[in-house]
Amino acid sequence: MLRVRKLNARKRIAMVAHDNKKKDLIEWAEFNKTVLARHELYATGTTGKLLENALDRPVRGLLSGPLGGDQQIGAMIASGDIDMLIFFWDPMEAQPHDSDVKALLRVAIAWNCIVANDRATADFILTSPLMMEEYMVNIPDYTSYLNRKV
Repeated sequence: MLRVRKLNARKRIAMVAHDNKKKDLIEWAEFNKTVLARHELYATGTTGKLLENALDRPVRGLLSGPLGGDQQIGAMIASGDIDMLIFFWDPMEAQPHDSDVKALLRVAIAWNCIVANDRATADFILTSPLMMEEYMVNIPDYTSYLNRKV
């Protein structure tokens, strides 16, 4: 059985950045301020405060990533309350909450969420014509997994 979820033209975008990537994310967001103004923004901890200041608009703040913000976003993705994840993560430095990061990315992929982990991918996604229109996302059918014998 194929299930779908409609993404509205106004997307709900979660934005996350590791400490060494916050500056990159803020610069990217400022460059794309006009486009981002058409969407709802969510962000973890400090990233949310930095984005609010840089964009001069409200950003729904969540907990800091290591304190549960990554899990909050993951739960919102699983429940269909986030359409896209922009996560500038630092591949060169181990994070104390690497397991949280891995779990967030796993949940995003499991639910067919749009994900960008670097500036180039975020640029391609944000400039896609699909960003400004409704889009139907296929939701994987996990029935057999849920009904497996344990």
